[in-house]
Amino acid sequence: MTITVLVKRSGRFSGCKTDFRERAALKKRSLLLVNTAVLLFGLAGLFARWIRMPALSITFGRVLFSSITLGIFMLVRKESFRVADRKDVLKLICAGFILALHWWSFLASVQLSTVAVGTITFSSFPLFVTFLEPLFFHQKLKPRSVLLAALILAGVIITVPEVSFENDYFVGILVGMVSALTYAVLTLLNRGFVRRYSGTLTAFYEQTAAAVVLLPLILKTGFHPGPSDLALLLFLGIVTTAAAHTMFITALKDLPAWLAGICSSMETVYGILFAMLFLGEVPGFREIVGAVIIIGCVLAAQLTADQAQ
Repeated sequence: MTITVLVKRSGRFSGCKTDFRERAALKKRSLLLVNTAVLLFGLAGLFARWIRMPALSITFGRVLFSSITLGIFMLVRKESFRVADRKDVLKLICAGFILALHWWSFLASVQLSTVAVGTITFSSFPLFVTFLEPLFFHQKLKPRSVLLAALILAGVIITVPEVSFENDYFVGILVGMVSALTYAVLTLLNRGFVRRYSGTLTAFYEQTAAAVVLLPLILKTGFHPGPSDLALLLFLGIVTTAAAHTMFITALKDLPAWLAGICSSMETVYGILFAMLFLGEVPGFREIVGAVIIIGCVLAAQLTADQAQ
C-alpha cells in the first residue's frame, strides 16, 4: 500500500512537472508571437508615408488584401465561415465600418502630422475605454480609472503645439483621437465576438465588411496603385495586418490580458523608432513628454489591474 501511494504521488508530481514545462513553453512561444505582432503593428505608420496614395485608398488596399489572405487561410485550415446569429452578422458589419474609420483616421493622422503623433494619439485609446466599458458591460466607473484617463488626456494635450484648424499638425492630432476612439469601440465589440467566434473568423468578417463599406467611395475616387505602391499595400495587408493580427490573437490563448496589453504599449515606441530610422522623423520635446505620460499611464493601469486579480 505504501509503495502504491508513493507511485501515485510520484506520478502526480511528474505530471505536474510536465504540465508546468508545457505551460512555460507555451508562454514563451506566445510572448514571441505577441511581441513579433506588436513589432509589425509599429511598422504600419510608415506606409502612410511610403505609399503615394490618399489615406482612404491605403485603407482600402489594406483591408482588401488582408481579408483575401484571411479567407484563404481559413479555407486551407478548413475553418467554418458560419455565423450562428443573424444579429451577429449586423454587428460584424458595424464593426467593419468602425474598423475602416479607425484605420483611415490613423493613416490620415500620420499624413497630416508625423508617425510619432499618429501613434501617440492612437495609444490614448484606454482613455475612451475607461468611460465606454461601463456602458457596454454595465460596470462601475472606478475613480482610479478616471484619474489615469485624465493623465492620458493631459499627455495628448501636451503634444498640441497650436489650437488652430489651419494647422495640419493640430488637425492630425484630432484625427488621431478619432482613431483612438474607434479602436476603443472596436476593442469592446470584439470582447463580445471572441466569446462566440474564433479570432480569425471575426477578423475576416470585420475586414471584409470594411472593404465593402469603402468600395463605393473608392469607385468615386479611383484606386490606381503603381507597382511599388501595390507591393507595399500587399505587405501592409498580408504581413502587418492579416499575419500580425493572427499572431496576436493566437498569443492571447496562453497569455493573460494584462501582459498582452503591456506588450501592445510598445507599438508606440516601435512606431517612433521606425520613423526615426527609416523616415528621419525625430520627435520633439512635446511629443516625447506626451508619449512618456500616455505609455506610463497605460502600463500603470495594466500592472495595477493584474495586482487586483
